Amino acid sequence: MNTNTDPSVMNESGPRPVVLLVIQERVNVDTETQETGRVTVTKRVHEHEERVELPLTQQQVKVERVAINQYIDTPPAVRYEGETMIVPVVKEILVKRLVLVEEVRITKEEVQTTTHQPVMLRQEEIVITRSTGPEA
Repeated sequence: MNTNTDPSVMNESGPRPVVLLVIQERVNVDTETQETGRVTVTKRVHEHEERVELPLTQQQVKVERVAINQYIDTPPAVRYEGETMIVPVVKEILVKRLVLVEEVRITKEEVQTTTHQPVMLRQEEIVITRSTGPEA
């Protein structure tokens, strides 16, 4: 038995080194989440009143009565002259003749005016507050 502490082994050509296996280390890295602070988000709504100018459109009716007093044989129909509607008005007289007494002329007109109305407007604002530490 060889008590020599020399790590080489003898063979015919002389000493030969001994190869020892070394354990290979590997690293396994894990991550974990750690709270370091918190953020608070607040939304504020600001309201303010503003006056706006609005166009308004109205329809007006103009009624005009035109005396005719003319004998006719048959009642005339309602007719139009441009934007004016003409409605004949007749009456019977004792001799059984028709007299066109008058015409009523009805005309529609559009009138545009401007009015000021208060309007409530909203504006949103976001406020972010950051605090540090896990107990925040």
